[in-house]
Amino acid sequence: MNTADLGLPVDVPSTALFTDHYELTMLQAALKAGTAGRRSVFEVFTRRLPDGRRYGVVAGTGRVLDAVENFRFDADVLGFLRERAIVDDETLDWLAGYRFTGDIWGYPEGEVYFPGSPILRVEGSFAECVLLETVILSILNHDSAIAAAASRMSSAAGGRPLIEMGARRTHELSAVAAARAAYVGGFTSTSDLAAGFRYNIPTVGTSAHAFTLLHDRERDAFQAQVDSMGRGTTLLVDTYDVAEAVRTAVEIAGPELGAVRIDSGDLLLVAHRVRQQLDELGARNTKIIVTSDLDEYAIASLAAAPVDAYGVGTQLVTGSGHPTSSMVYKLVARAETADPRSPLKAVAKKSSGGKTSVGGRKWAARRLDAYGVAEAEVVGTGAVPTELADRQLLVELVKQGQVVGREPLDVARDRHTAVRANLPLSATQLSRGEPVLPTEYA
Repeated sequence: MNTADLGLPVDVPSTALFTDHYELTMLQAALKAGTAGRRSVFEVFTRRLPDGRRYGVVAGTGRVLDAVENFRFDADVLGFLRERAIVDDETLDWLAGYRFTGDIWGYPEGEVYFPGSPILRVEGSFAECVLLETVILSILNHDSAIAAAASRMSSAAGGRPLIEMGARRTHELSAVAAARAAYVGGFTSTSDLAAGFRYNIPTVGTSAHAFTLLHDRERDAFQAQVDSMGRGTTLLVDTYDVAEAVRTAVEIAGPELGAVRIDSGDLLLVAHRVRQQLDELGARNTKIIVTSDLDEYAIASLAAAPVDAYGVGTQLVTGSGHPTSSMVYKLVARAETADPRSPLKAVAKKSSGGKTSVGGRKWAARRLDAYGVAEAEVVGTGAVPTELADRQLLVELVKQGQVVGREPLDVARDRHTAVRANLPLSATQLSRGEPVLPTEYA
């Protein structure tokens, strides 16, 4: 299920102002110069992965499609632009009828990427494409950063469920996007109800320390929760004394107690002690959930612990130290006239300091070795080599302004699991290293 299935609006009436001032001034100047109608190709890519990361994860594609559909300059937006004198009347008239009519191709959501990968390709007139730069980058940079962190955490978890719990650690709308991206990256559920409502992600949650502190005794709090939610609930056992809390929890709920949650202390040591105590009390099927500022390294350190699930908040929604993916949106080809038959000419910025880019409308494919494992990301212009024809990565997302590539979120999630499994084993190492696949230019 996705936003379109639910019939939900975007978070604001229009996405048109999710852009930078200079996009509109460029538009105005191009309209006056007669170059605004030139056929153009923009590409989204990153020049490097965050330090130490082995791969990136594409996330936010579905949100980009929603944003493009809702990129409309309504009366209120036009009034704001007129009042601030941001653009002239001719440009305002042009914006009033704005609809993206071009094509968008991109890596499907959940796919992995590497430096230089043409993650998204936007084609149309310069005027209609240039306006989309900021909204596209803001979505992809944020969501891909969260998904990459989630992927590392889910790999470290080794198949144990992960709960996204970061809503209180970020902007309220970012929290919804983060939960969505985390789900793509391998998390199984979220505590954020808005994410559950908007994207049909499973939601979970029982109680916090406040509920225990509300009652005169911890026993009273546990009894109230079990009476309300049943024996299969999860009881928080570290408000006071963990061992006493576990004993009380099993006395009240019996061996049918669903789970206990540990939110503080030496999680490795406490988890072992709690597992032993639960088993001795006959609650052998009661699960242990741990939370408390976890990241992929902490999760990996608990691999040998008797932990059944992890709850992750702050480190997830901040990209585990890398809150952006450093993606850019660059013009790589354009026609010399506004004639739709005019051939495309490759263009690229030339500069020092690592900000150079490669011109030309690109394709991308992933070459496999003799064992079927990915060995290189191949990026090129012109004809695709025959041996790579069935390994191309870009798929059609928008055709002549109409969205054609929207898909359920579970498809993206399953895709990521499959793609990650097809990378070399070193991809999931948490130690610092170079991208697991080299990028080759054909």
